[in-house]
Amino acid sequence: MRAVVQRAVSGKVTVDREVISTINKGLVVLVGVSIEDSDEDVNYIADKIANLRIFEDSNDKMNLSVRDVNGEILLVSQFTLLGDARKGRRPNYMNAAKPDDALLYFNKLRNKLKEIGLDVKTGKFRAVMQVSLINDGPVTILLDSKRNF
Repeated sequence: MRAVVQRAVSGKVTVDREVISTINKGLVVLVGVSIEDSDEDVNYIADKIANLRIFEDSNDKMNLSVRDVNGEILLVSQFTLLGDARKGRRPNYMNAAKPDDALLYFNKLRNKLKEIGLDVKTGKFRAVMQVSLINDGPVTILLDSKRNF
């Protein structure tokens, strides 16, 4: 499982010109599910998202997590995070989970974050979405449950 975690002042998802989800201060998280993912990958990514210390404390040091600042999470499925563009010019998506499996693990991740006590909003699975955010910092962190980076 891969995630792009972006610290945000605000974020929103629009589908067919209709805003379907919005957050204020928090994280916009793009998530890609791999064919190899399991509950262990969900738990790893959920723990990282919830506890990454990327918000500034009173001394302007990144010491606080999204939990510490009562931030919201906008979780958006994005299979293209599993694209492999090392060969040729067209990315290969063979490592991306099939839609039914991807939805299952995406929902497990959403539910795990909610169990932790976070306010989680989502995009619309398999829809063409416009995702916008005001990236705060900017701060963007890449996560990979297989620890490839």
